[in-house]
Amino acid sequence: MSRLFGSVRSRATLGATLVVAVALVAAGAAVLLSLRANLTGEAGTRAERSAQAVASELAARIPLDKLSGLDAEDVPVQIVDEDGVLLAASEDLERISGTGTAEVTPAPTRSGADDDRDRGDDDRDDDSGRSGDDESLEPGEIAQGASYTNGTATIDGDTEDYRFAAVEVETPDRGRLTVHAGSPLAAEHSAVGTALTAMLIGFPLLLGVVAGVTWLVTGRALRPVEGIRREMAAITASEDLRRRVPEPATHDEIARLARTTNATLAALEASVERQRGFVADASHELRSPIASLRTQLEVAAAHPELLDLDGAVEDTVRLQNLAGDLLLLARLDAGERPVGTRVDLAALAREEAAGREAVTVEAEPVEVSGSRGQLGRVLANLLDNAERHARERITVTVRREGGEAVVGVADDGEGVAEADRERIFERFVRLDAARSRDDGGAGLGLAIARDVAVRHGGTLTAGAAPAGGALFELRLPLAGADRGAPRA
Repeated sequence: MSRLFGSVRSRATLGATLVVAVALVAAGAAVLLSLRANLTGEAGTRAERSAQAVASELAARIPLDKLSGLDAEDVPVQIVDEDGVLLAASEDLERISGTGTAEVTPAPTRSGADDDRDRGDDDRDDDSGRSGDDESLEPGEIAQGASYTNGTATIDGDTEDYRFAAVEVETPDRGRLTVHAGSPLAAEHSAVGTALTAMLIGFPLLLGVVAGVTWLVTGRALRPVEGIRREMAAITASEDLRRRVPEPATHDEIARLARTTNATLAALEASVERQRGFVADASHELRSPIASLRTQLEVAAAHPELLDLDGAVEDTVRLQNLAGDLLLLARLDAGERPVGTRVDLAALAREEAAGREAVTVEAEPVEVSGSRGQLGRVLANLLDNAERHARERITVTVRREGGEAVVGVADDGEGVAEADRERIFERFVRLDAARSRDDGGAGLGLAIARDVAVRHGGTLTAGAAPAGGALFELRLPLAGADRGAPRA
């Protein structure tokens, strides 16, 4: 069962079918009840009219054996007195239920009863207003409204269901009488049965249509999703990140999913390519100092007197620095976040500038939130870069500008061409003037500085200094300010 309804398509079809089924059952029940109530009400109205007609004849003192209402076909009629004694009934009535009086044969008339009634007319007229019923009627008056019951009656051997109406009439000669007249419910049963049969046949067909249409529409809507899934499976199997999933020519959620998936694949491809380039560049950069160190050690092993100890130490230090840079970049790529401590950039700038010649610091106390070690690494890398290119002077400024702290490192060197001001922040990039590994380093200092700035919610840009050299500006949000998302 779990596998049968394991897809969105099957669950959507089942859900839509169940909802429509519940709605159809509720609507069908309401229609049947309304139809039955209306037809039953119409039958009650016909029965009331028949009872009213007989009551009108009784009010007009027509004898019981002359009542025309007793001869109507398919209309069972009973006339009872206040004591519930049957006085008259339809001629062909054989059996009845539901009227409260099951008799179908009138009780025998007592001798002289009519004379007694004639002689007692005056007395009865005097007592006509006295009745235990709720409604007081004058002689010859018919009660307004009727009471209704359901029952059965057998006429000429045919038994059917009837709707009975009871109407009271105050006769001048017989007192309060009740007329029970019925109307057959065959039409109501037939109509309800026909409607029910139509529903029992039509509802399953309609549910089948709903299920089929839902299955087709859902399948058509989910077809692009299946295409995306197959392509993603193929990409995973082939490890070819250049491939992209198909994008439907629509503007719905599935199209947005496809576009987002392709954007993710593009970002992943760029990240993988960047990682591959990083590994290749790192291998290339590590090969030189390792090879140099190995050569010196092999020469020293064969000819100890030729050992260049200073060169070996220099290559070891360079290898150590390069390994540290690579490890820091790896931590930054892994999403390492700086610790939220307060750092005074003015004090940090003076600390990093200490011991460096030709470095002037002009700073006002400004605090930011972040890692003191990483921010110190940024300033150190910027100062190292400035020292390699400056002629005589390097200026470090720290100031507050709006809600940001701005650190500027300017030199009086040749500066950076405008076309190279973004490229110098790429990893292992050294400009032509700094191609020498001895002078230009591995090309990771500025890349590390920008990555640290971004992780702290800030920016690092290159521009032109007032003295004509290069100016690097580090902008960070002040301590206590909302850092928001990292800025690229």
